[in-house]
Amino acid sequence: MQNIWDQYRKKSRMNLIVSGSIFSLMQKIFQNAKEPLFGRADNIIKLSAFDISTMKEIMHDYRPNYHNDDLLALYAFTGGVPKYVELFCDNRSLSVDEMIAFMVRENSSFTDEGKNLLIEEFGKNYATYFSILSAISGGINTQPEIESALGNKSIGGQLKRLIEGYNIIQRQRPILSKQNAQTVRYEIQDNFIRFWFNYFDRHRSLIEIKNYAALQAIVKADYPTFSGKVLELYFKQQFAESMEYRIIGSYWEPKENQNEIDIVALKLKKNQAVVAEVKRQKKNFKPELLASKVAHLKHKLLPRYSIETRCLGLEDM
Repeated sequence: MQNIWDQYRKKSRMNLIVSGSIFSLMQKIFQNAKEPLFGRADNIIKLSAFDISTMKEIMHDYRPNYHNDDLLALYAFTGGVPKYVELFCDNRSLSVDEMIAFMVRENSSFTDEGKNLLIEEFGKNYATYFSILSAISGGINTQPEIESALGNKSIGGQLKRLIEGYNIIQRQRPILSKQNAQTVRYEIQDNFIRFWFNYFDRHRSLIEIKNYAALQAIVKADYPTFSGKVLELYFKQQFAESMEYRIIGSYWEPKENQNEIDIVALKLKKNQAVVAEVKRQKKNFKPELLASKVAHLKHKLLPRYSIETRCLGLEDM
């Protein structure tokens, strides 16, 4: 193929489009210097999920009276991946309870979707990667904590491949940290994969005995907690899509994660920042606590910044 393409590409008058769903394989074929098609791709397009405005438009078209919690659930369960969004829309399952019932049932296409996707990526040596992703999805998100959860197994190589080779997780550092800072957390990038590990993988025993009612009850009971973290991701994406900011992240300090702030966003305008606490229910917001964190942040990191504080909840979506 390399030989044919090099010989005829300039006189063939054709476009050759290569499409694939396995990220690591496509990257290897066209971006690995040892592969024969390295350097032959004129353009590489990574298809993105729907943005937030598109998801809102879809919800409005299919469920005009939707609540913001329904929109959050669609974002939490699909991450905007068109295939998953289409399944919910085609089956008119667009409330929180309807989505959970549609996913968690016998013969659901979601039950093994995460496993099938990732085994394609990882191949037969998937067990350690699954253990790492399961730990991260459950809130164990630093390398020492993950290694401890895996029986003190060294996982530096696997973490690097999950980031650079498979594009499944990402490193998170406190905003404005240096690249070599050791205060690192790991986060699964894909919302569906995060959900799948939290419920389908973790409760595989219930699926094996077809006790879908019990699993539905677990997901529904845990949804407010699970979606609370996803709401933070939603607002970070919303901030990014507004094109008003140059850096968006979180802030925390390594000692017992003190002075943790959900969102710190630096505006394009010089020396202006937004600091936000994210709460599903604003009644749980403590303004005096955020004020003390902001004062600490301003003193330590942003002394010359004008800082706007916000509490963001479901009604702000």
